[in-house]
Amino acid sequence: MKKILGYSMIMLVLMIVSNSCEDVLEQKAVDSFNEETVFADINLTEAYLGECYDYIGGQGGWWNRNNSGTLGLREDLLAAGTDEMLGIHRPSEYTNIKGTMSPDQLGHFGNPRFDWIRWEPMYSNIKNVNVLLANIDEVPVANDDEAAWIERMKGEAYFIRAFDYTNLMRSYGGLVLVSEPYELGEDFLSATRSSLDETLDFIISDVDQAIQLLPMKDDIEQGRATRGAAAALKSRLLSWSTGELMHGAYSTDPLVSFQSHTRESLLQQAKATAKAIMDGTYGKYALTGSTDDPPSLLTEEDVMAYSDNFFNIFTQTGEWNDEVIWGVQHNQADGNRIRQNQWWGPNGYHSWGNNNPLEPVVRKFEMADGTPFDWDKYNPGDENFRVASSEELAADPERNPYVGREPRFYATILYDGSQWQPRPSDAAGIDPTGLVQTGYFLNTSYSDYAGMDQETFRTRIDAYINASTEDYTAGLDTRQGLIEAWNGTKNGYYVKKYQEIDIVGQYFQNRNTWIELRYAEVIMDYAEACIELGDVEEGIDALNMIRNRAGLPDRVAADQAQAREWYRHERQIEFFGEGDRYYMMRKWMIAEDVITDVHPMRIYHFDDGSIWYYDEITSVDARQFNQNAYWQPISRNEMNKAPQLTNNPGYN
Repeated sequence: MKKILGYSMIMLVLMIVSNSCEDVLEQKAVDSFNEETVFADINLTEAYLGECYDYIGGQGGWWNRNNSGTLGLREDLLAAGTDEMLGIHRPSEYTNIKGTMSPDQLGHFGNPRFDWIRWEPMYSNIKNVNVLLANIDEVPVANDDEAAWIERMKGEAYFIRAFDYTNLMRSYGGLVLVSEPYELGEDFLSATRSSLDETLDFIISDVDQAIQLLPMKDDIEQGRATRGAAAALKSRLLSWSTGELMHGAYSTDPLVSFQSHTRESLLQQAKATAKAIMDGTYGKYALTGSTDDPPSLLTEEDVMAYSDNFFNIFTQTGEWNDEVIWGVQHNQADGNRIRQNQWWGPNGYHSWGNNNPLEPVVRKFEMADGTPFDWDKYNPGDENFRVASSEELAADPERNPYVGREPRFYATILYDGSQWQPRPSDAAGIDPTGLVQTGYFLNTSYSDYAGMDQETFRTRIDAYINASTEDYTAGLDTRQGLIEAWNGTKNGYYVKKYQEIDIVGQYFQNRNTWIELRYAEVIMDYAEACIELGDVEEGIDALNMIRNRAGLPDRVAADQAQAREWYRHERQIEFFGEGDRYYMMRKWMIAEDVITDVHPMRIYHFDDGSIWYYDEITSVDARQFNQNAYWQPISRNEMNKAPQLTNNPGYN
């Protein structure tokens, strides 16, 4: 029986190859193209594979190419569904932290913004890959080079299918496992979900086939799957599978809990896989920058050098360095609308101000010497106010909570007073310095407001601001600023990571790479496996590679509980904003502990001092995490199409 390719997919293939395959196009009408045609020409097959790559990000087509972004690089970041950020424009769409997630109300987990982790679009792409794998051995080859080309494409296809299934497994648990194209007339109502054990085994088999077939990174075009990328995906999958979530702490249902794979065995496999990558088995990878012990006392220049090194990992525009294992590079000429400078930048630069870092995680960034940041250092017990006169700040600049912090802080967070870009013309006269302004400027004395409780302070400061127009100025990057105030931060911060310092988001697209798999993740996977297996010193040694690269001193030997706490802290700081936290807070089952209401940081600069006030009276985003949100439900629409499927525990 002839299997017909989807019309939209074949049209995309034809558009891609129209310039190089005119002889083929001249022979057949568009509506006559089918699998026999596409897989009768190796170039058409390559083009079809290219579309499978494009659809990794979801629907492909106009949405992901022109609006939403690529994989985790989105206008609305996955990190805003965690304790890391607030997505100010569509907060209600993060149903997982609103207590509203259900098969009928999925928010971003049911729309194209999060396509790369959703049931429908990923199965659509799996279907595409299955068509390719079912037909690729029939593609005519003229010589040994073309035969090798076919084998490489098969490896890429196995990688893509494994990648899509990995994202689905980390979202839903046990999956419908499909390795062959559906035939016309086939009964879809016979499909059922496999157990979590069967799902893991299926994906590992695909990854292992990809590893066998794929070349090393130096032997293939940048951006395509490599042996190292497949191994890193395996490390990610195995590491994820070791979490408490999948080993009975949430449910013993075989759809979401392993029955035959023990946590111990998976930890051993995760450790071995990560170690093989670290040993160079799958290619040369390394952390960017030095992993030697940093100077015991970092100068300001040292801090900025370490910070720039970390920041520059995420703004690569050309050939990738050895930390990048696999990602998506964006060129302005390609037509992809990747505009994170516009999406995330401060409103005072005519940007949209989305994805604001939250105060509790801002406080987790350490001091430059590796000691914990201590908000109430100068007034023990007061977690809401920091107060400093101009003289005190001159004598001890670290009274400002943003001074003296670790290098990654300055590479990740845009805070009040941080250096950013030159202002646009309509604000350059107001702020010629290019310093972010998320605070307020009051022409009065700080001493009139110091020492108050929260309620009294808010009442007095609001009365002054409301009564004064000449003696009060709102910072340009606040929600009372002069430029697009509606896009101002709701809680006092903007994200810097992944924004390009020389791109004016108001006018230009970004060019940098979204790094989906990087070497630091492999090291972190290895460190966690070691620590959980009781090889604590070995795990801390790996952890210290990450810290030293960031300019921080070593952790020293500790018991397993302390090492675990250090590891989890380091992972959040290292991968802040990259989406990793969504998986970790679920894997470790800590979401109930870390998901809390979002409160604003209010900053007031007076004639003779400053007050930093964490306003826990005001909530700018009410949040609630329900246990069922540890897993995504299959949408009602999909369940109606296949009612024989069982939804995840907690969903009807």
